[in-house]
Amino acid sequence: MNMKHIYKKGSDNVLLLLHGTGGTEEDLLPIANMIDSEASILSVRGNVSENGMPRFFKRLSEGVFDEEDLIFRTEELQQFISDAASNYQFDRKNVVAVGYSNGANIAGSLLFHYKDSLKGAILYHPMVPRRGITLPDLSSTPIFIGAGKNDPICPASETEELQQLLSNAGAQVEVQWENQGHQLTHAEVAASKKWYELFHK
Repeated sequence: MNMKHIYKKGSDNVLLLLHGTGGTEEDLLPIANMIDSEASILSVRGNVSENGMPRFFKRLSEGVFDEEDLIFRTEELQQFISDAASNYQFDRKNVVAVGYSNGANIAGSLLFHYKDSLKGAILYHPMVPRRGITLPDLSSTPIFIGAGKNDPICPASETEELQQLLSNAGAQVEVQWENQGHQLTHAEVAASKKWYELFHK
């Protein structure tokens, strides 16, 4: 259990919260409460520091990931979730990721590298974590993507490419577009809540 985190026991549904650059494990708690106020919460702080800002993996520059570190940190998070499931006695198969920006990227990387790592995922403003690899079968993994048409960090073409890669791996992907930048909007959260409720019926 080598990642700073918060665990709150609730229902059998488990929301894995993954903050953006410079965030903490506290950041997405209000979002989780809006999506499913009864769910169990596993909120994790990234183990990498960039000029004092917590992140989930290193980057070489804005939008350019350190691929070696990304692979290592994705494995670290995958193992941490399994350890947490054993420690807190929740079902590892019931974990739905809720990630924003850097957190959405590490959640996307879990999907790209490990079959059945997540039951589903809500990705706010994600990028393509890796290119040129074969994705696992994601046909049983529904995914919600929130994106901004004017996002300077994550251009629309990046979202469209990610959607295509995930869909090609069999995932059901829903994209919610906002005429906004990189910030997380209330409309995105409301749309992800509606998606989540359908997905759990």
